[in-house]
Amino acid sequence: MPATDSPCAVVLAAGKGTRMKSELPKVLCPVVDRPMIHFVLDALSAAGIERKIVVVGYQADLVRQELSGRKDPIEFVEQTEQLGTGHAVQMCRDALMTQAGPTIVVAGDSPLIQSDSLKTLLDHFAKTQPSLLMGTLKKDDPTGLGRIVRDEDGNFIGIVEHKDATPEQLAITEVNMSTYLFQTPDLLSSLEQISNDNAQGEYYLTDCPALLRKSGKAVDALPVLKPCEALSINNPQELQIVDETMRSMGYA
Repeated sequence: MPATDSPCAVVLAAGKGTRMKSELPKVLCPVVDRPMIHFVLDALSAAGIERKIVVVGYQADLVRQELSGRKDPIEFVEQTEQLGTGHAVQMCRDALMTQAGPTIVVAGDSPLIQSDSLKTLLDHFAKTQPSLLMGTLKKDDPTGLGRIVRDEDGNFIGIVEHKDATPEQLAITEVNMSTYLFQTPDLLSSLEQISNDNAQGEYYLTDCPALLRKSGKAVDALPVLKPCEALSINNPQELQIVDETMRSMGYA
């Protein structure tokens, strides 16, 4: 595969992580004695993704400094105001204009992301060539997470947030895990259409699937993620759970 067609990753790492009760930016909080973002970048490298764009914001210089010692080259884009996930990726527009291959968007605070899950996603994308392929998870207890709604033939229809879901939709166990693999031109065009007309006044990446479908593009979701990849880190207690899980999995 020529370098120009190689996949690229956008890693969202701008957040403060207020509930972490730490002075550090969230992605620098340590798991297994190492800032968590390193595990995300390592998984991307292991999946064959060489080009990585890290979106920094809160204490951007600290994140830059921490990642400057890595062997793999990292590009940085700054999000000066935290106006949502869609806005964070919008900041990468110039960097992505030359990106011919697909772009995967992942969260920098997901250290349990697995390289084999990413590889499966990339392989399926290469075979089926949709506009967008989301990595999803079937979860026994999907409480609080966005549900993946499909039609009777199993085709993706959309994401419904927990608070907006009907009783039927609440019974769905397939959930959105914020792992998105886009054809780069389709990512850029859908980013132009998202609005901040919502309660938070933010631009959400989760609006992109519906916008792409509305314009007749193929959007799919593949439940390839493992239960460990669903462990979120929003407070010190969850950080400890992830740390213990990673140690038990042999990360230490």
